Amino acid sequence: ILIPVFVVVYFLDWRWAHEAGAFIFWLAAITDWFDGYLARKLQQSTPFGAFLDPVADKLIVGAALLMITHSYANLWITLPSIALLVREIYVSALREWMGSNGVRDAVKVSFIGKA
Repeated sequence: ILIPVFVVVYFLDWRWAHEAGAFIFWLAAITDWFDGYLARKLQQSTPFGAFLDPVADKLIVGAALLMITHSYANLWITLPSIALLVREIYVSALREWMGSNGVRDAVKVSFIGKA
């Protein structure tokens, strides 16, 4: 829900637009962490939530990388952004492929991966 708000605020023509966008990104990250924590603590996780959470994470990170790349238009910003997006897509594809082979737990997200 916060992704469109994040994008719109980032591109508003105000003095503090980028800072407000960063705050919205931070707020989305904190609420995502808290939601996951509560789901695990209260044993309220669902297969749909387990599917949707990483998708939402990738969408907001991808949007942030694209906006930063657009704003700075610099090779030293663009190349790492491309590398991060390619890595995200590769890891998602690997998890999907491993899941289709019945070994999804081999590429399950660990605590250190969330840090």
